[in-house]
Amino acid sequence: MGNVSLEDIKKLREQLGTGMVDTKNALEEAGGDVDKAIEILRLKGAKGNAKRADRSTSEGLVAAHEGKGVAYMIELACETDFVAKNDKFLSLADAVLAAVVATGADSLEQALAAPAGSGTVSSMIEDQAAIIGEKVELRRMAKLSGESFAVYLHKTNKDLPPQVGVVVAYSGKDSETARSVAQHISFADPQYLSREDVPADAVENERRIVEEISRGEGKPEASLPKIVEGRLGAFFKQVALLEQEYARDNKLQIKQVLDQAGLAVSDFARFRVGA
Repeated sequence: MGNVSLEDIKKLREQLGTGMVDTKNALEEAGGDVDKAIEILRLKGAKGNAKRADRSTSEGLVAAHEGKGVAYMIELACETDFVAKNDKFLSLADAVLAAVVATGADSLEQALAAPAGSGTVSSMIEDQAAIIGEKVELRRMAKLSGESFAVYLHKTNKDLPPQVGVVVAYSGKDSETARSVAQHISFADPQYLSREDVPADAVENERRIVEEISRGEGKPEASLPKIVEGRLGAFFKQVALLEQEYARDNKLQIKQVLDQAGLAVSDFARFRVGA
């Protein structure tokens, strides 16, 4: 190995999370100079980023931050579960979230442009992707405003970081029930808060579909309006949080649970890695 020792390789691998062969070759090319080897690995990885651009990122994690009057959630994605649980990736997620919070980003574009280290969140992710050797991307972010927040992060695999995240903005004092509603959201995956929030075109499209289905089933024409409205109600129960049956007690709707607890939900966000 010339001027390169196994101890040097081990230390650099622990520092960067790079592969054995790449680390050894970089150190040999650098004549044992660790700083030079890091530069070589970064340049090599940066070239690889372009080749990885079209790869899918179905693994990763969700992370959230709750502050005064505002909460954030991000999804940081990678290619494999091996990287998703790597300390380098976990540290990168912490740094990305901290930068997003510090800059008060309102959109994914603003989050990627947020200052981080000597560059931006985007450049920091690119640098770390070059070292990690996988495509890494900040896929989504959410910013919620509210009086109080319930945050729930769920591990779908005990060996991996959280892959489902929910943030609920609410007013009221019952934090335990608010967290339970956040857990419900993680399971039930509502798309909207109330039926009034469902876009009119989505409602009309669903109405058209259930009407065609009902006619195809031979339902009496005179009964169609009532049947269609009933089936639209089932649609709203699927997509609107306040209409859903509570996961802990299906005899109650979420709206009833919130009313009984003296809570009012103003907004929520749900991320599932890769979805």
